[in-house]
Amino acid sequence: MNSSPPADLVLIGARIHTVDPALPEAEALAVRDGRIVWLGAAADAAAWTGPGTRIVDAGGRLVLPGFIDAHNHVRLGSDDACVQLAGARSLEAIHERIVAWRAAHPDAEWIEAEAFDYSAIPGGRMPTAADLDPVTGDTPALVLSYDVHTAWLNTAALHRLGIRKGRTSLPFGEAATDPETGEPTGFVKDFAVKGLSRDGHRALRELGVPWAAPERQYGRLVKSLDDAIGYGITTVVEPQNSLDDLALFERARAEGRLRSRIVAALFHPRGTTGTDLDAFAAAAGTYADDRLRVGPLKLYIDDVVEPRTAALLEPYAGCGHHRGDTFYPPEEFAELLARLDARGFQCFVHATGDRGIRTVLDAVAHARRVNGPRDARHQIVHVECLDPADTPRFAELGVVACMQPRHAAPDIAGPGQDWAENIGQDRWHKAWPLRSLHTAGAVLALSSDWNVAEMDPMVGIYTAVTRRPLNGGGEPWTPGETIDVATAVEGYTMGSAYANFLENERGSLSVGKLADFVVLSRDILRIDPEDIPGTVAETVVVGGEVVHTRADA
Repeated sequence: MNSSPPADLVLIGARIHTVDPALPEAEALAVRDGRIVWLGAAADAAAWTGPGTRIVDAGGRLVLPGFIDAHNHVRLGSDDACVQLAGARSLEAIHERIVAWRAAHPDAEWIEAEAFDYSAIPGGRMPTAADLDPVTGDTPALVLSYDVHTAWLNTAALHRLGIRKGRTSLPFGEAATDPETGEPTGFVKDFAVKGLSRDGHRALRELGVPWAAPERQYGRLVKSLDDAIGYGITTVVEPQNSLDDLALFERARAEGRLRSRIVAALFHPRGTTGTDLDAFAAAAGTYADDRLRVGPLKLYIDDVVEPRTAALLEPYAGCGHHRGDTFYPPEEFAELLARLDARGFQCFVHATGDRGIRTVLDAVAHARRVNGPRDARHQIVHVECLDPADTPRFAELGVVACMQPRHAAPDIAGPGQDWAENIGQDRWHKAWPLRSLHTAGAVLALSSDWNVAEMDPMVGIYTAVTRRPLNGGGEPWTPGETIDVATAVEGYTMGSAYANFLENERGSLSVGKLADFVVLSRDILRIDPEDIPGTVAETVVVGGEVVHTRADA
């Protein structure tokens, strides 16, 4: 018989999958002061209830730890003020959506659009201003790619932003030029590295780009935060922020919009100084509670495969010599990572190409030689094209593989898509090797990469398990790298918790941990994987507080 004071909340009628091997399943749990104080059999739950206890009846449904999305750009988000180009698979379709938007917004001073797909541009080329001019006219237009790594401008925007021959290295990106004339084409590379940096965002704002305005940023953030909690994501890792951006999270918290917990990484672009690092360390000390934590650093070693800016070991398919570049020479990056490691920083390094990934692994190995091994948990983020020779190095070096299963879907990266065609079929076996990494003992931290892909963890879990298109049907792509549902769930919970030094507080439903959990509408551990999409969060609890129910949605 329990002699402790009654719990604040008791969950009953549940099939609890704890992700804790010490007690894999339970039927009920009790919460006091925001933490789990008991898990056990339904028959014993009454001992934890009292007059003030809130009872949540799961109705026999599956209960999981709250999802931890290890790479989710909630601050970048999706913007309702933009032309939405997701699903527009041709230049004609893009034109149609822009024309329709202009008709609905005849007085707009800018045309802004998001989520254009590289494969929509004919001939496998990158878009140009001439592709936009017929439907945008003299109104400046800024179109962001679905991965937000590139921007596409019309002629009016080139003029407005001061981009011209001889002025193509910009605070917010590198403007591509015509190889014969040297004139800017309207395509801007390195937008994620420069345009989303502190200086790049300030430059866009000063140039009057509405998308960069603080109120637009805040609107994107709170909309994404609402989506996150609705999906049962109780912790969000926001992977790329400047010190300027932290005020947005503070505002969201003050206004009651920060229902998910946040881990915010700070962006470390080339040129970051020792003074900047001191400021980053100070911010980590200021924002250090269980609702808003700042600390990791975000770096890039390469870019992305679709525009052929990721760094590959061998040339891109159909290219005689081009294999992409790293943003740092390998020796320089190794020294940089060693310096950051010596100061105790955890690093999240964007790496998609096999040469980029190897460069990061080599840098971690160098840091361990120089500084001695420590529990750094540096992450390689994306791991899209991994050479098998490097697979065991993740576990050997203690490097976390932070991956986004949805990116590996055939309708996004498979045959006929730019990713698969640029890599070439003889390298498809390197694509998002979830199973190989898991088998080799690497920690998988799974995530959405919203707004590059859908935020819903059900979409990520489904793709990790099936490697099929989201709409069902079709053949799986690289099915040898699928994982089972339980492993995918662990990647979205305990794996992501461990990746962010949160495993003692979150990631499993265990006595003493924070009471963050989700009641799902379907038992994804028992149903056919094809039925996982469409599963929704019936109830979401954060710190013992019910913060979302399906009825609220």
